[in-house]
Amino acid sequence: MQDQELIESVVSSALLRGEFTLRSGRKSNYYLDKYRFETQPGILRQIARRFAAMIEELRGPVHRLAGAELGGIPLVTATSLETNLPAILVRNSKKDYGTQRMIEGVLEPGERVVLLEDIVTSGGQSVEAVNILRQAGAVVEDVLVVIDRQEGARETIEAAGVTMQSLLTRDMLGIES
Repeated sequence: MQDQELIESVVSSALLRGEFTLRSGRKSNYYLDKYRFETQPGILRQIARRFAAMIEELRGPVHRLAGAELGGIPLVTATSLETNLPAILVRNSKKDYGTQRMIEGVLEPGERVVLLEDIVTSGGQSVEAVNILRQAGAVVEDVLVVIDRQEGARETIEAAGVTMQSLLTRDMLGIES
């Protein structure tokens, strides 16, 4: 799948028009429904392959990939299969039964972890996940994003000392807000 084909696939499967309230609380006249592209094997496979290529280009070794609940789970699973890097899952909130962990999977202190994200607007959820990973001893220097809505996420994430790279942006998708 060529880049333009990926763009067209994401737009045709996930772009909704109307009045929406985003996780950040902002109002928007469009919504990118990540579940509509993350549940399509052909699109998910292409995203995972592109993330794998981006990971290969990072400086230094990467020990694990992380995905935040819920949208990051398909991304990290597919990319883990593509790269053969183990994955960890970051919860949105601690469960009050079982292990009561915020991070599922194995994470050793000092391991370098790359966080994979679906769509970023303000970047707040990404920074929360980075902080949870860092508190558990991970070294997090990079966040890879499928779509940057270009509404401040890059600045927020980079202010937390993390580099952000995106596969696609609102501009690339041809969306006018």
